[in-house]
Amino acid sequence: MDETELRAMLEGVRDGAVPVGDAIAEIRKLPYKDMGFAMIDHHRELRTGYPEVIFCQGKTAGQVRLIVSELLSAGSNILATRAGREVFDEVRKAAGDAEYNELARTIRIIRKNVSVNSDRMICVVSAGTSDMPVAEEARVTAETLGNRVETLYDAGVAGIHRLLSNTDKLTRANVLIVVAGMEGALASVVGGLVDKPVIAVPTSVGYGANFGGLSALLTMLNSCASGVGVVNIDNGFGAGYLASQINRL
Repeated sequence: MDETELRAMLEGVRDGAVPVGDAIAEIRKLPYKDMGFAMIDHHRELRTGYPEVIFCQGKTAGQVRLIVSELLSAGSNILATRAGREVFDEVRKAAGDAEYNELARTIRIIRKNVSVNSDRMICVVSAGTSDMPVAEEARVTAETLGNRVETLYDAGVAGIHRLLSNTDKLTRANVLIVVAGMEGALASVVGGLVDKPVIAVPTSVGYGANFGGLSALLTMLNSCASGVGVVNIDNGFGAGYLASQINRL
């Protein structure tokens, strides 16, 4: 239940259109639902503006399906991350309209309209094609949360002319997400070109001395460009969520 739905219910009680007992029953189940293996936070959308997102990694396909069913029963839109094909196949048993992005490993189910902030744009930039799975996770997250998103993929520093020829897109953005592996230098370059927040996402893409993304993480944390913040390695979801929060301020 979001703020609009809660307000409508309370106004219904005030006007006599909603019985008090029905309202109490709805409020009683609002905080969370204990499913034994998970406590579903139905109150999260009311607190934060966004419903709970399902992190599928480490969960069985059956558990994810049950969580999806519970969230749908409360009228929530669904975003699930780190979902394999077998999880998607199971979720479709509960929701035939589920959408799967195989590259991003995300599942979306949209049951109610989300107003899109069309005046402000989030730009997702990836250094290489190999970084696209993380970039796509960020894009899907930001779009699902009601943002207009544009992308610029495979524009890393090894061919910096690809980035510089698209500076108009970079400067139009209200927030930028920069996804890069290897040495992770792209975030600093973008940070030096724009006057908007840059959310840097290190990826685990790279050879041995990349240390599974640690080299990119340290480069981004030590960026000499101002206005660059860093999320965890491969955390496209976290970047998309944070960008959405900034974009709606």
